[in-house]
Amino acid sequence: MKSSIFGIAIIGTFLFTGCTTSGAFLSANQTLVNLEQANYTITAINVSGYSETAYVLGFSYSTGLTTNTFAAGRVEGTGMLYKEALENLWTNYEKDSGTINGKRLALANVRYDTDILNLIIYTKVMVNVRADVIEFTD
Repeated sequence: MKSSIFGIAIIGTFLFTGCTTSGAFLSANQTLVNLEQANYTITAINVSGYSETAYVLGFSYSTGLTTNTFAAGRVEGTGMLYKEALENLWTNYEKDSGTINGKRLALANVRYDTDILNLIIYTKVMVNVRADVIEFTD
């Protein structure tokens, strides 16, 4: 009897105090930019940004546009995978192409890859965002 109550308490704790996270990088937005005119240049091709996070006692899965994790607790990273990957992309762009301040830049051909490691007691999610950077000239 005591072991059943203890088991239920562990499962209840896991279900009600665990971490869940769901992230997505959806490249659709309300702004429409047509690249039909010659008013831009491609300043960088295939710039990438990376982010990762890890959890204990859980699992992660990806459904295409989103990556989801259900776990007891985070042990690495902030869980803001897509935000951090995009920030890392811009940092990498600035290393090769200079500051982005004052420039009219946009990302084109945005792609993202997710890699997940599930080991029952440990799960790790890695996100890599890649894009081409364009600069508007007029």
